[in-house]
Amino acid sequence: MSTKAPLKSLLLTAAFCLAAAPAALAETIKIGVQPWLGYGPLWVAAEKGFFKDAGVDVELVNFNWDQDLTAGLASGNLHLVAAATNTTLVNINQNIPVVGVLVMDEASTADAVIAGADVKSITDLKGKSVAYERGATSDLLLNYALKANGMSLADVTPVPMGASEAGLALIAGRVDAAVTYEPYISTALRQDDKTSVIYTAAEKPGLISDLLVGNPDWVKANQKDLEAVIRGWDLAVQFVRDNPAEGGKLIADAVGAPMEEFEPAFKGVHLFSSKDNAEILKGQYPESVQAIGEIMIETNPEDITRIVPVTELLNTDAVLAVAAQ
Repeated sequence: MSTKAPLKSLLLTAAFCLAAAPAALAETIKIGVQPWLGYGPLWVAAEKGFFKDAGVDVELVNFNWDQDLTAGLASGNLHLVAAATNTTLVNINQNIPVVGVLVMDEASTADAVIAGADVKSITDLKGKSVAYERGATSDLLLNYALKANGMSLADVTPVPMGASEAGLALIAGRVDAAVTYEPYISTALRQDDKTSVIYTAAEKPGLISDLLVGNPDWVKANQKDLEAVIRGWDLAVQFVRDNPAEGGKLIADAVGAPMEEFEPAFKGVHLFSSKDNAEILKGQYPESVQAIGEIMIETNPEDITRIVPVTELLNTDAVLAVAAQ
């Protein structure tokens, strides 16, 4: 995924293909990210020095595709990545060694299906071309929207592409609809007044959420570093809440969105601190994981064959330790 003012993505090189044990990496913790608003506190923490204040050196590495993040983590070139809950469920089902350590955010109106003038509802998508990123949150949202309206992917013509390219393809007339997220939704609406939002993740609260994810062995061996990362995240979340203008500007700049687009878009994102995690892990998040798993088993049986329990999906030792401080 790229932004309206594209972030420079890290090009995958042959080094990514070389397996490397997590313990062999440098002391700087490398976190792979994409230009999504919900990851905003990571950029705020880096810019404001909150990670250093928490006692850890962090480098954020920008990517455009989920699969590249997964490759970077698997190769040992990254210690942690920001990834959607549904993506992490798929990876675990495919025996990729990953585990979540922090529930970062949840989206409502910030993930959506957008379409041109001829498409006013999900049912209007029958026989139409739809651009979306396979295996990402867009895939989950599209499948849920179709299912909720008595349809399936067989009723549309899927056009796989990244979330950043999907909106542009719609504006260019190459597809009839696109599934994407902010800031790309606002960018598409601004560039083409005939484009409109026909469905959002708000229709199913908890459907779209994101995790900070790592290799299980590295996570288990580096709990103190993880606690420091989460403390830095917490400081950034609180800063954004206390200083919405400055915090918002830092996030908007990081994802390449003008403030007039960022401000309404960010209202569709809910950030979770460590203390918030301690609360949602009691019931809200496990219930969402169950619902996501059920939807994915029905709509993408080739990707997921079992619902992963939260005790396997997450290692909560670090986040709960920070929450208790």
